[in-house]
Amino acid sequence: MIAAGIDLGGTKIEVQVFDQDWQVVARNRIATPKEYDVLVCALAGQVVWAEEKAGEKLPVGIGGAGLVNPLTGLALTSNLSASGKPLPHDVEAAVGRPVTYVNDCRALALSEAVFGVGKGLHTVMSLILGTGVGGGISVNGKLLPGPNMTGGEFGHISAPAHLVNQYGLDVVKCGCGRIGCIETFIAGPGLSRIAEKFMGRSLSPSEIVSARAHDVNAQKIWQIWCAFAADLLRTLTLVVDPDIIVLAGGLSQIPGLTDDLNAAVLSARLGDFGVPPVVLAQGGASSGARGAAYAAMQEAGYV
Repeated sequence: MIAAGIDLGGTKIEVQVFDQDWQVVARNRIATPKEYDVLVCALAGQVVWAEEKAGEKLPVGIGGAGLVNPLTGLALTSNLSASGKPLPHDVEAAVGRPVTYVNDCRALALSEAVFGVGKGLHTVMSLILGTGVGGGISVNGKLLPGPNMTGGEFGHISAPAHLVNQYGLDVVKCGCGRIGCIETFIAGPGLSRIAEKFMGRSLSPSEIVSARAHDVNAQKIWQIWCAFAADLLRTLTLVVDPDIIVLAGGLSQIPGLTDDLNAAVLSARLGDFGVPPVVLAQGGASSGARGAAYAAMQEAGYV
């Protein structure tokens, strides 16, 4: 066994132990505690569990929702009881040694770049579409570094004014505190908000998707959503020019999503320049933990 990765989310904490072939050989899942001190103890307990399974100390990475400010060490997260708390520091203090902490969206980008659908490519970008929107960028098998650790917060790019005006949509406050982030249109709640505008009632993403085959309004809602998502992908392509864009998150499981988004991105592109293929993540439920484990291996100097 060579490393362990922890997938830290709002509802569950899952640790996975990997062998030399990067296959999962052991895993343990527990519910995410609501109290901060209990959360720290739970994470430390997962580290101990992994090392007991391995029979030795391992590089351990945590892929967690939210951000950690490199200047203060304090976390910023909406679905964990850790905002304003030094979560990585406290976990390290609890286990008595360093632990790698990386944003879960970045961990997925790294995993897909090294082991998944982006293997062998130079620049791999991830876009996670769920209750929020985030992502990451891997270049030559390493996460793109930065002094503020905010690279990948794609959901907080401003929504395109021309589309907001074209469809007469309302601009609302994002969970980050700003007005008009693209996340408020293309995350799951954003798709439901578009439905409420045109159908007079809020529908879940799954209800909208199911209605596309027979309801003209549902088809229009889906086209609007694709237009907003494609505009974001166009912006990201103009900034980064990735080889591939990898989708993950709950909305990525919508049937036909990649076909529709690839067509929309092609329509939104700059002139007749090429655009990167938009594909689904290959690693599934293991991708985030695997990316966090690999980041820990990199930090320890083993890869």
